[in-house]
Amino acid sequence: MEWLTSLAPVLSPLFGMTGVLGGAWLVYRGNKRKTDADAQAQEANTFVASVQTVTEGFTKLLEQQRETNAKTLERVTTLENRVERLEEEQRQWRRWKAAAVEYIHQLRALVAKLYDRPAPTPPRELAEDLVDGPTT
Repeated sequence: MEWLTSLAPVLSPLFGMTGVLGGAWLVYRGNKRKTDADAQAQEANTFVASVQTVTEGFTKLLEQQRETNAKTLERVTTLENRVERLEEEQRQWRRWKAAAVEYIHQLRALVAKLYDRPAPTPPRELAEDLVDGPTT
């Protein structure tokens, strides 16, 4: 036991130094874990912010696409209405033209009967529409 007490001046600073080194290592390990946890939290926050930014971008893009589709649909509907109106006008003009051509044929036949001579030649603008002759 005497040999142990004789080593006390050497062992005491050695154990003290081991305690200090152990404490320093524990502090270092705690700081490292805290730093790693902070880094992971920062990385997670950055990831969340990135996902939010991408989500907001896609949301805005989707909204723009919906607005564009709505405007396109509105334009298509407007154009369809105009086309229908123009087609109806065109049908009416064709009916009027057919009626006018028939009326002109009747008038030409009447003129030919009344004056016992052929009806006058139609103007150039009407000539090709009156080629068929009277339909009565």
